[in-house]
Amino acid sequence: MPVVREFTLPDLGEGLTGAEVVRWMVEVGEVIAVDQPVVEVETAKAVVEVPCPYGGVVTARYGEPGEEVAVGAPLVTVAVSPAVGSEPVDGEGLPAGVERPLVGYGVAEPDRGGRRRRVGAATAAPPVAVAVAAAVPAAVAVPVAAPAAAPAAVKASAVVPVISPLVRRTAREHGIDLALLTGTGRDGLILRADVDRAVAALDRPAPVGAAAAATAAVTVSASAAAEVVPLRGLRRAVAEKLTRSHREIPAATCWVDADATELMALRRQLNAASGPKVSVLALLARICTVALARFPELNSSVTEDGSGIIRHQAVHLGFAAQGERGLVVPVVRAAQALNTEQLGAELGRLTESARSGSLTPAELTGGTFTLNNYGVFGVDGSTPILNHPEAAMLGVGRIVAKPWVHQGELAVREVTQLSFTFDHRVCDGGTAGGFLRFVADCVEQPGMLLRQL
Repeated sequence: MPVVREFTLPDLGEGLTGAEVVRWMVEVGEVIAVDQPVVEVETAKAVVEVPCPYGGVVTARYGEPGEEVAVGAPLVTVAVSPAVGSEPVDGEGLPAGVERPLVGYGVAEPDRGGRRRRVGAATAAPPVAVAVAAAVPAAVAVPVAAPAAAPAAVKASAVVPVISPLVRRTAREHGIDLALLTGTGRDGLILRADVDRAVAALDRPAPVGAAAAATAAVTVSASAAAEVVPLRGLRRAVAEKLTRSHREIPAATCWVDADATELMALRRQLNAASGPKVSVLALLARICTVALARFPELNSSVTEDGSGIIRHQAVHLGFAAQGERGLVVPVVRAAQALNTEQLGAELGRLTESARSGSLTPAELTGGTFTLNNYGVFGVDGSTPILNHPEAAMLGVGRIVAKPWVHQGELAVREVTQLSFTFDHRVCDGGTAGGFLRFVADCVEQPGMLLRQL
Protein backbone atom coordinates (compact mmCIF):
# COMPACT_ATOMS: atom_id res chain seq x y z
CA MET A 1 0.00 0.00 0.00
CA PRO A 2 1.66 3.29 -1.05
CA VAL A 3 2.26 5.92 1.59
CA VAL A 4 2.69 9.64 1.00
CA ARG A 5 5.65 11.02 2.92
CA GLU A 6 6.25 14.72 3.49
CA PHE A 7 9.87 15.89 3.47
CA THR A 8 10.43 19.16 5.32
CA LEU A 9 13.34 21.57 5.07
CA PRO A 10 15.96 20.26 7.50
CA ASP A 11 18.11 22.36 9.79
CA LEU A 12 21.08 23.14 7.56
CA GLY A 13 23.26 24.11 10.51
CA GLU A 14 24.55 27.21 12.30
CA GLY A 15 21.09 28.03 13.69
CA LEU A 16 19.64 28.99 10.31
CA THR A 17 15.86 29.39 10.41
CA GLY A 18 15.10 29.17 6.70
CA ALA A 19 16.39 29.10 3.15
CA GLU A 20 15.43 30.61 -0.20
CA VAL A 21 14.50 28.31 -3.08
CA VAL A 22 16.97 28.83 -5.93
CA ARG A 23 15.83 26.13 -8.37
CA TRP A 24 13.97 22.85 -8.36
CA MET A 25 15.90 19.80 -9.52
CA VAL A 26 12.87 17.50 -9.87
CA GLU A 27 9.39 17.77 -11.37
CA VAL A 28 6.04 16.67 -9.97
CA GLY A 29 5.44 13.13 -11.19
CA GLU A 30 9.14 12.31 -11.39
CA VAL A 31 10.44 9.13 -9.78
CA ILE A 32 13.33 9.85 -7.43
CA ALA A 33 15.80 7.67 -5.56
CA VAL A 34 16.70 7.81 -1.89
CA ASP A 35 18.98 10.78 -1.08
CA GLN A 36 18.56 12.29 -4.55
CA PRO A 37 18.94 16.12 -4.52
CA VAL A 38 15.53 17.65 -5.16
CA VAL A 39 16.07 21.39 -4.68
CA GLU A 40 18.86 23.94 -4.54
CA VAL A 41 18.45 26.50 -1.75
CA GLU A 42 20.36 29.56 -0.65
CA THR A 43 20.98 30.01 3.05
CA ALA A 44 22.65 32.87 4.82
CA LYS A 45 25.91 30.96 4.39
CA ALA A 46 25.96 29.20 1.04
CA VAL A 47 24.01 27.68 -1.85
CA VAL A 48 23.41 23.99 -1.15
CA GLU A 49 21.57 21.06 -2.73
CA VAL A 50 19.06 19.35 -0.44
CA PRO A 51 18.65 15.58 -0.88
CA CYS A 52 15.34 13.86 -0.08
CA PRO A 53 15.55 10.84 2.25
CA TYR A 54 12.58 9.14 0.55
CA GLY A 55 12.42 7.28 -2.75
CA GLY A 56 9.27 7.26 -4.82
CA VAL A 57 7.09 9.54 -6.95
CA VAL A 58 7.13 13.29 -6.28
CA THR A 59 3.50 14.31 -5.74
CA ALA A 60 3.96 17.96 -4.72
CA ARG A 61 6.56 20.70 -4.46
CA TYR A 62 6.32 23.68 -2.12
CA GLY A 63 7.85 27.09 -2.77
CA GLU A 64 8.66 28.96 -5.96
CA PRO A 65 12.20 30.09 -6.85
CA GLY A 66 12.86 33.26 -4.89
CA GLU A 67 10.53 32.32 -2.04
CA GLU A 68 11.79 31.55 1.45
CA VAL A 69 10.94 28.28 3.16
CA ALA A 70 11.22 27.99 6.94
CA VAL A 71 13.07 25.13 8.62
CA GLY A 72 10.45 22.47 9.33
CA ALA A 73 8.13 23.61 6.53
CA PRO A 74 7.34 21.10 3.72
CA LEU A 75 9.54 20.93 0.63
CA VAL A 76 8.13 17.95 -1.26
CA THR A 77 5.76 15.06 -0.75
CA VAL A 78 6.71 11.66 -2.09
CA ALA A 79 4.49 8.65 -2.76
CA VAL A 80 6.51 5.73 -1.44
CA SER A 81 5.38 2.41 -2.90
CA PRO A 82 6.70 -1.15 -2.88
CA ALA A 83 6.87 -0.81 -6.66
CA VAL A 84 9.61 1.77 -6.27
CA GLY A 85 12.89 -0.05 -5.92
CA SER A 86 11.19 -3.48 -5.68
CA GLU A 87 11.93 -3.61 -1.95
CA PRO A 88 9.82 -5.32 0.74
CA VAL A 89 7.60 -3.14 2.89
CA ASP A 90 8.54 -2.65 6.55
CA GLY A 91 6.25 -2.09 9.55
CA GLU A 92 5.67 1.54 8.64
CA GLY A 93 4.42 0.77 5.17
CA LEU A 94 7.65 1.96 3.52
CA PRO A 95 10.06 0.01 1.32
CA ALA A 96 13.02 -1.24 3.32
CA GLY A 97 15.92 1.15 2.98
CA VAL A 98 13.69 3.94 1.65
CA GLU A 99 12.16 5.47 4.73
CA ARG A 100 15.35 6.25 6.59
CA PRO A 101 16.02 10.02 6.51
CA LEU A 102 19.51 11.44 6.24
CA VAL A 103 21.57 11.72 9.41
CA GLY A 104 20.41 14.70 11.44
CA TYR A 105 17.14 15.20 9.57
CA GLY A 106 15.02 13.23 12.06
CA VAL A 107 12.15 10.89 11.36
CA ALA A 108 9.40 12.36 13.50
CA GLU A 109 6.45 14.01 11.85
CA PRO A 110 6.67 17.80 12.29
CA ASP A 111 4.47 19.57 14.82
CA ARG A 112 1.90 21.24 12.60
CA GLY A 113 0.88 23.62 15.38
CA GLY A 114 4.37 24.93 16.09
CA ARG A 115 5.77 25.10 12.58
CA ARG A 116 7.58 28.32 11.82
CA ARG A 117 6.40 30.02 8.69
CA ARG A 118 7.85 32.76 6.61
CA VAL A 119 6.35 36.22 6.79
CA GLY A 120 2.95 36.30 5.17
CA ALA A 121 2.46 32.55 5.30
CA ALA A 122 -0.47 32.91 7.68
CA THR A 123 -2.59 34.64 5.06
CA ALA A 124 -1.20 33.07 1.90
CA ALA A 125 -2.79 30.01 0.38
CA PRO A 126 -0.89 26.72 0.83
CA PRO A 127 1.11 25.66 -2.22
CA VAL A 128 -0.97 23.63 -4.63
CA ALA A 129 0.45 20.51 -6.15
CA VAL A 130 -0.11 19.40 -9.72
CA ALA A 131 -2.06 16.17 -9.94
CA VAL A 132 -0.16 13.21 -11.31
CA ALA A 133 -2.44 10.87 -13.21
CA ALA A 134 -0.16 8.23 -14.65
CA ALA A 135 2.86 8.12 -12.37
CA VAL A 136 1.13 8.02 -8.97
CA PRO A 137 -0.70 4.86 -7.82
CA ALA A 138 -4.46 5.20 -7.66
CA ALA A 139 -4.53 4.85 -3.87
CA VAL A 140 -2.32 7.91 -3.36
CA ALA A 141 -4.21 11.10 -2.59
CA VAL A 142 -2.65 13.96 -4.52
CA PRO A 143 -3.63 17.55 -3.63
CA VAL A 144 -5.22 19.39 -6.54
CA ALA A 145 -6.05 22.99 -7.32
CA ALA A 146 -9.22 24.51 -5.91
CA PRO A 147 -12.19 24.96 -8.32
CA ALA A 148 -11.81 27.98 -10.54
CA ALA A 149 -15.26 29.30 -9.66
CA ALA A 150 -14.35 30.36 -6.12
CA PRO A 151 -16.66 32.82 -4.35
CA ALA A 152 -15.65 36.46 -4.66
CA ALA A 153 -15.26 36.76 -0.90
CA VAL A 154 -12.41 34.28 -0.84
CA LYS A 155 -10.79 35.14 -4.17
CA ALA A 156 -7.90 36.94 -2.46
CA SER A 157 -6.85 33.75 -0.69
CA ALA A 158 -7.27 31.49 -3.72
CA VAL A 159 -4.28 30.06 -5.53
CA VAL A 160 -3.07 32.37 -8.27
CA PRO A 161 -2.87 30.46 -11.60
CA VAL A 162 0.81 31.12 -12.33
CA ILE A 163 3.42 28.55 -13.29
CA SER A 164 6.42 30.60 -14.39
CA PRO A 165 8.73 31.93 -11.64
CA LEU A 166 9.69 34.72 -14.05
CA VAL A 167 6.08 35.91 -14.13
CA ARG A 168 5.94 35.99 -10.34
CA ARG A 169 9.24 37.82 -10.06
CA THR A 170 8.27 40.43 -12.67
CA ALA A 171 5.00 41.09 -10.87
CA ARG A 172 6.73 41.31 -7.51
CA GLU A 173 9.36 43.75 -8.81
CA HIS A 174 6.66 46.10 -10.16
CA GLY A 175 4.29 45.83 -7.22
CA ILE A 176 1.55 44.05 -9.18
CA ASP A 177 -0.97 41.88 -7.34
CA LEU A 178 -1.33 38.74 -9.46
CA ALA A 179 -4.61 37.86 -7.74
CA LEU A 180 -6.20 40.88 -9.45
CA LEU A 181 -5.10 39.95 -12.97
CA THR A 182 -7.12 37.89 -15.43
CA GLY A 183 -4.96 35.36 -17.23
CA THR A 184 -5.27 34.91 -20.97
CA GLY A 185 -3.68 31.48 -20.98
CA ARG A 186 -5.37 28.12 -20.89
CA ASP A 187 -7.74 27.73 -17.92
CA GLY A 188 -7.03 31.33 -16.89
CA LEU A 189 -3.27 30.85 -16.57
CA ILE A 190 -1.49 34.19 -16.09
CA LEU A 191 1.16 34.62 -18.77
CA ARG A 192 4.11 36.96 -18.98
CA ALA A 193 2.23 39.03 -21.56
CA ASP A 194 -0.53 39.65 -19.00
CA VAL A 195 1.98 41.00 -16.51
CA ASP A 196 3.76 43.04 -19.19
CA ARG A 197 0.46 44.72 -20.06
CA ALA A 198 -0.10 45.53 -16.41
CA VAL A 199 3.41 46.97 -16.15
CA ALA A 200 2.83 49.09 -19.24
CA ALA A 201 -0.38 50.40 -17.68
CA LEU A 202 1.69 51.76 -14.79
CA ASP A 203 3.75 53.91 -17.14
CA ARG A 204 0.87 55.71 -18.86
CA PRO A 205 -1.73 57.96 -17.23
CA ALA A 206 -5.18 56.49 -16.84
CA PRO A 207 -7.91 58.13 -18.97
CA VAL A 208 -10.64 60.13 -17.24
CA GLY A 209 -13.20 57.79 -15.73
CA ALA A 210 -10.92 54.78 -15.96
CA ALA A 211 -9.25 55.19 -12.56
CA ALA A 212 -11.49 52.61 -10.88
CA ALA A 213 -10.85 50.06 -13.64
CA ALA A 214 -7.10 50.59 -13.41
CA THR A 215 -7.21 50.13 -9.64
CA ALA A 216 -9.10 46.88 -10.08
CA ALA A 217 -6.54 45.63 -12.59
CA VAL A 218 -3.31 46.24 -10.70
CA THR A 219 -2.17 47.15 -7.23
CA VAL A 220 0.73 49.59 -7.29
CA SER A 221 2.98 50.40 -4.37
CA ALA A 222 2.81 53.86 -2.82
CA SER A 223 6.00 54.86 -4.57
CA ALA A 224 6.06 53.29 -8.03
CA ALA A 225 9.30 55.06 -8.92
CA ALA A 226 11.24 53.44 -6.05
CA GLU A 227 12.42 49.87 -6.13
CA VAL A 228 12.44 47.85 -2.91
CA VAL A 229 15.05 45.09 -2.96
CA PRO A 230 14.29 42.50 -0.27
CA LEU A 231 17.10 41.50 2.08
CA ARG A 232 17.40 37.74 1.65
CA GLY A 233 19.97 35.02 2.04
CA LEU A 234 23.56 36.17 2.37
CA ARG A 235 22.69 39.87 2.12
CA ARG A 236 20.29 39.64 5.06
CA ALA A 237 22.77 37.63 7.16
CA VAL A 238 25.49 40.21 6.50
CA ALA A 239 23.14 43.06 7.40
CA GLU A 240 22.09 41.41 10.66
CA LYS A 241 25.66 40.55 11.65
CA LEU A 242 27.09 43.99 10.91
CA THR A 243 24.20 45.71 12.68
CA ARG A 244 24.77 43.58 15.75
CA SER A 245 28.52 44.23 15.64
CA HIS A 246 28.01 47.99 15.36
CA ARG A 247 25.45 47.94 18.19
CA GLU A 248 27.30 45.72 20.67
CA ILE A 249 31.03 46.20 20.12
CA PRO A 250 32.83 49.39 21.22
CA ALA A 251 35.24 49.32 18.29
CA ALA A 252 38.21 51.61 17.69
CA THR A 253 40.59 51.90 14.75
CA CYS A 254 44.23 52.91 14.46
CA TRP A 255 46.36 52.96 11.33
CA VAL A 256 49.89 53.47 10.04
CA ASP A 257 51.67 53.73 6.68
CA ALA A 258 54.27 51.06 6.00
CA ASP A 259 57.01 50.65 3.41
CA ALA A 260 56.28 47.31 1.76
CA THR A 261 59.20 47.44 -0.68
CA GLU A 262 61.18 44.72 1.10
CA LEU A 263 58.11 42.50 1.48
CA MET A 264 57.44 42.69 -2.26
CA ALA A 265 61.12 41.96 -2.97
CA LEU A 266 60.92 38.89 -0.72
CA ARG A 267 57.85 37.69 -2.62
CA ARG A 268 59.67 38.02 -5.93
CA GLN A 269 62.59 36.02 -4.53
CA LEU A 270 60.32 33.26 -3.28
CA ASN A 271 58.45 33.05 -6.58
CA ALA A 272 61.69 32.92 -8.56
CA ALA A 273 62.35 29.50 -7.04
CA SER A 274 60.57 26.34 -8.12
CA GLY A 275 57.34 25.41 -6.39
CA PRO A 276 53.95 27.00 -5.81
CA LYS A 277 53.75 30.78 -6.09
CA VAL A 278 53.41 32.79 -2.88
CA SER A 279 50.77 35.52 -2.84
CA VAL A 280 50.92 38.81 -0.95
CA LEU A 281 47.87 37.62 0.99
CA ALA A 282 49.75 34.51 2.13
CA LEU A 283 52.65 36.64 3.41
CA LEU A 284 50.24 38.94 5.25
CA ALA A 285 48.48 35.92 6.74
CA ARG A 286 51.82 34.58 7.96
CA ILE A 287 52.56 37.95 9.58
CA CYS A 288 49.14 37.95 11.28
CA THR A 289 49.61 34.50 12.84
CA VAL A 290 53.03 35.52 14.19
CA ALA A 291 51.65 38.80 15.53
CA LEU A 292 48.75 37.04 17.25
CA ALA A 293 51.19 34.66 18.95
CA ARG A 294 52.88 37.78 20.34
CA PHE A 295 49.55 39.45 21.27
CA PRO A 296 47.21 36.52 22.08
CA GLU A 297 44.58 38.73 23.74
CA LEU A 298 43.56 39.89 20.26
CA ASN A 299 42.66 36.36 19.15
CA SER A 300 39.58 36.39 21.34
CA SER A 301 35.89 37.20 21.63
CA VAL A 302 33.56 38.44 24.35
CA THR A 303 30.98 36.06 25.80
CA GLU A 304 27.32 36.46 24.83
CA ASP A 305 26.40 38.08 28.14
CA GLY A 306 29.50 40.31 28.12
CA SER A 307 30.78 38.92 31.40
CA GLY A 308 34.01 37.39 30.12
CA ILE A 309 36.58 37.14 27.36
CA ILE A 310 37.23 33.90 25.49
CA ARG A 311 40.89 33.45 24.54
CA HIS A 312 41.13 31.17 21.51
CA GLN A 313 44.10 28.83 21.30
CA ALA A 314 43.91 28.30 17.54
CA VAL A 315 43.93 31.09 14.97
CA HIS A 316 41.02 30.50 12.62
CA LEU A 317 41.91 33.18 10.11
CA GLY A 318 39.07 34.70 8.12
CA PHE A 319 39.78 36.76 5.02
CA ALA A 320 37.53 38.84 2.80
CA ALA A 321 36.93 37.36 -0.65
CA GLN A 322 34.69 38.53 -3.48
CA GLY A 323 32.36 35.82 -4.74
CA GLU A 324 29.38 35.57 -7.06
CA ARG A 325 27.12 36.05 -4.02
CA GLY A 326 28.99 39.16 -2.90
CA LEU A 327 31.68 39.64 -0.29
CA VAL A 328 32.19 36.57 1.90
CA VAL A 329 34.68 35.68 4.64
CA PRO A 330 36.07 32.13 4.28
CA VAL A 331 38.04 30.77 7.23
CA VAL A 332 41.45 29.07 7.24
CA ARG A 333 41.35 26.63 10.14
CA ALA A 334 44.32 26.52 12.53
CA ALA A 335 46.28 28.95 10.37
CA GLN A 336 49.04 29.16 12.98
CA ALA A 337 49.97 25.54 12.24
CA LEU A 338 50.52 26.12 8.51
CA ASN A 339 53.68 27.35 6.84
CA THR A 340 53.60 30.14 4.25
CA GLU A 341 53.30 27.75 1.32
CA GLN A 342 50.47 25.83 2.97
CA LEU A 343 48.70 29.07 3.86
CA GLY A 344 48.93 30.15 0.24
CA ALA A 345 47.44 26.86 -0.98
CA GLU A 346 44.50 27.03 1.44
CA LEU A 347 43.85 30.70 0.73
CA GLY A 348 43.85 29.93 -2.99
CA ARG A 349 41.46 27.00 -2.61
CA LEU A 350 38.98 29.00 -0.54
CA THR A 351 39.20 31.97 -2.90
CA GLU A 352 38.30 29.79 -5.87
CA SER A 353 35.41 28.28 -3.93
CA ALA A 354 34.20 31.79 -3.11
CA ARG A 355 34.29 32.78 -6.79
CA SER A 356 32.35 29.70 -7.83
CA GLY A 357 29.86 30.00 -4.99
CA SER A 358 30.68 26.53 -3.67
CA LEU A 359 31.79 27.43 -0.13
CA THR A 360 30.12 25.33 2.55
CA PRO A 361 28.59 26.82 5.72
CA ALA A 362 31.44 25.30 7.75
CA GLU A 363 34.00 27.17 5.63
CA LEU A 364 32.26 30.49 6.33
CA THR A 365 31.95 30.30 10.11
CA GLY A 366 34.08 29.97 13.22
CA GLY A 367 36.70 32.64 12.52
CA THR A 368 38.64 34.21 15.40
CA PHE A 369 40.47 36.98 13.49
CA THR A 370 39.93 38.57 10.07
CA LEU A 371 42.43 39.81 7.47
CA ASN A 372 40.76 42.31 5.14
CA ASN A 373 42.79 43.09 2.02
CA TYR A 374 40.61 45.89 0.63
CA GLY A 375 43.57 47.13 -1.40
CA VAL A 376 42.39 44.86 -4.22
CA PHE A 377 39.57 47.39 -4.73
CA GLY A 378 42.10 50.15 -5.35
CA VAL A 379 41.57 51.99 -2.06
CA ASP A 380 44.11 53.04 0.55
CA GLY A 381 42.23 52.91 3.84
CA SER A 382 39.08 51.83 5.60
CA THR A 383 37.51 51.59 9.06
CA PRO A 384 35.69 48.25 8.71
CA ILE A 385 33.06 46.91 11.07
CA LEU A 386 34.27 43.91 13.05
CA ASN A 387 33.09 40.46 12.05
CA HIS A 388 31.04 39.66 15.15
CA PRO A 389 31.93 38.03 17.54
CA GLU A 390 35.60 38.50 16.64
CA ALA A 391 37.55 41.14 18.53
CA ALA A 392 40.00 42.34 15.88
CA MET A 393 40.56 42.87 12.16
CA LEU A 394 43.62 43.93 10.18
CA GLY A 395 42.95 45.95 7.04
CA VAL A 396 45.49 46.35 4.24
CA GLY A 397 45.23 49.03 1.56
CA ARG A 398 46.69 48.96 -1.92
CA ILE A 399 50.46 48.78 -2.29
CA VAL A 400 51.42 51.69 -4.50
CA ALA A 401 54.58 53.61 -5.42
CA LYS A 402 54.90 56.80 -3.33
CA PRO A 403 57.62 59.25 -2.33
CA TRP A 404 59.12 58.05 0.95
CA VAL A 405 62.05 59.02 3.13
CA HIS A 406 64.31 55.96 3.09
CA GLN A 407 67.65 55.95 4.94
CA GLY A 408 67.53 59.72 5.19
CA GLU A 409 66.84 60.33 1.51
CA LEU A 410 63.70 60.86 -0.53
CA ALA A 411 62.97 57.81 -2.66
CA VAL A 412 60.10 56.13 -4.48
CA ARG A 413 58.96 53.14 -2.41
CA GLU A 414 56.06 50.69 -2.44
CA VAL A 415 53.85 51.90 0.39
CA THR A 416 50.68 50.57 1.96
CA GLN A 417 48.37 51.76 4.71
CA LEU A 418 47.58 49.30 7.50
CA SER A 419 44.50 49.78 9.68
CA PHE A 420 43.61 47.84 12.79
CA THR A 421 40.08 47.75 14.22
CA PHE A 422 39.65 46.17 17.65
CA ASP A 423 37.11 45.59 20.40
CA HIS A 424 38.10 48.00 23.18
CA ARG A 425 36.74 45.57 25.76
CA VAL A 426 39.49 43.00 25.13
CA CYS A 427 42.45 45.39 25.21
CA ASP A 428 43.50 49.00 25.46
CA GLY A 429 45.15 51.20 22.86
CA GLY A 430 48.63 50.18 23.93
CA THR A 431 48.06 46.53 23.00
CA ALA A 432 46.36 47.43 19.73
CA GLY A 433 49.11 49.90 18.83
CA GLY A 434 51.77 47.32 19.71
CA PHE A 435 50.15 44.74 17.46
CA LEU A 436 49.85 47.14 14.55
CA ARG A 437 53.41 48.40 14.95
CA PHE A 438 54.73 44.82 15.00
CA VAL A 439 52.81 44.02 11.81
CA ALA A 440 54.14 47.19 10.14
CA ASP A 441 57.70 46.31 11.16
CA CYS A 442 57.32 42.82 9.64
CA VAL A 443 56.01 44.37 6.41
CA GLU A 444 58.97 46.76 6.27
CA GLN A 445 61.55 44.20 7.44
CA PRO A 446 60.19 40.72 6.71
CA GLY A 447 63.43 39.19 7.97
CA MET A 448 62.08 39.85 11.48
CA LEU A 449 59.77 36.89 10.97
CA LEU A 450 62.76 34.55 11.23
CA ARG A 451 62.99 35.38 14.93
CA GLN A 452 59.43 34.17 15.44
CA LEU A 453 59.54 30.96 13.34
